[in-house]
Amino acid sequence: MNDFDVIIVGGGPAGLAAALYTARMDLKTVVVDRGPLGGQLLNTELVEDYPGFESVLGSDLALKMGDHARKFGVEIRDFEPVKEIDVEGSAKVVRLESGEELRAPALIMAAGGLPRYLQVPGEKEFWGRGVSYCAVCDGAFFKGQELAVIGGGDAAVEEGDFLTRYASKVYVIHRRNELRAQPILIDRARANPKIEFILDAHVKEIGGEDKVHVVRYEQHGEAKELRVGGVFIFIGFVPNSKLFKVHVNHDEGGYIVTDRNMQTSVEGIWAVGDVRAQLTKQIATAVGDGTTAAVAASMYITTLKDTARA
Repeated sequence: MNDFDVIIVGGGPAGLAAALYTARMDLKTVVVDRGPLGGQLLNTELVEDYPGFESVLGSDLALKMGDHARKFGVEIRDFEPVKEIDVEGSAKVVRLESGEELRAPALIMAAGGLPRYLQVPGEKEFWGRGVSYCAVCDGAFFKGQELAVIGGGDAAVEEGDFLTRYASKVYVIHRRNELRAQPILIDRARANPKIEFILDAHVKEIGGEDKVHVVRYEQHGEAKELRVGGVFIFIGFVPNSKLFKVHVNHDEGGYIVTDRNMQTSVEGIWAVGDVRAQLTKQIATAVGDGTTAAVAASMYITTLKDTARA
C-alpha cells in the first residue's frame, strides 16, 4: 500500500498537466496509466492546433510533457492497468491489476476512453488482421493497398489523410450525407487525389478469409461492396468511467459530469480531459482541465490539513 497526496489515473495531456501542477505545489503525486505516457497523443501523427507548436509529432509532445512532469518529482507508473477506483472514508483507493493499492485524499481521473466499436460482423474476427483503430500504429503495414476509413469526424478525416502516405487509395465511408470534421481538415482531404468519400453509407459487414478483403455496405437502399486490404474505424470512443466502484454522476454517454473546478459528485475526486462531459476534446482544453483540477485539489488538501491541525 502506498500513500500519496494526489493520485492521477491516466497519463495523457490532461493527466500530465495535472501532475505537473500538483508536483510544483509540493504535493506527493503519482500517475498511473495502462500503457505508455501520452494517451491519445500517441495515436496522433501530427499536432497542429496546440498553441506554441505550429506542427509537432504527437509522440514528441507526449515525451516533452512526461519529461516536464518528471522534472518536478512526479512518480510515473506506466504500464500499470487500474482494476478499480473506490472510496474508503476520506481516502481514494486505486486498486491495480497487479494487486497493489494506492491511496490518497485526492484523485484526478484522466483515463480518457477506448475506441467505440462498429459492432458489425467481421469486426472482432479481423481485429489485428486488417481491422485497426490506429492509423499511426498500423498504417505502415498496408503499403500500396486500398483502405477503408469508417467515420466522418476529425479523427476519421485526419487519419484518412495520414494513411495516403502508405495506401494507394483511401475510401472514407460515413453514414451521414455530411462530414462532421472541421472544414480545414475536410478541405485538405478533398484536395488529396488518393481520397474518395462515400457518404450516406451504412457498413453492414467486414469480410475476408485469413485477413480483410471486403467491406459490405448499404447506400440509398442498395447493397454494395468495396474491395480493400484494411479497415480503419474512427467513430468515437467510450469513456473509461466504469473504473469507478463508487457512484460518480455521469451523462448518458458515460462521460463524467463535473463543476467548473472539474470536481465530480464525489468530494475529493476530479475528472479531466476526454473522460469528462464537455464541448470539445482537444489537447489545449485537456491541459486546461488538468491545471484547474490540480489547483482545486491542492486547495482541498490544504483545507484537510488545516482541519486536522485545528
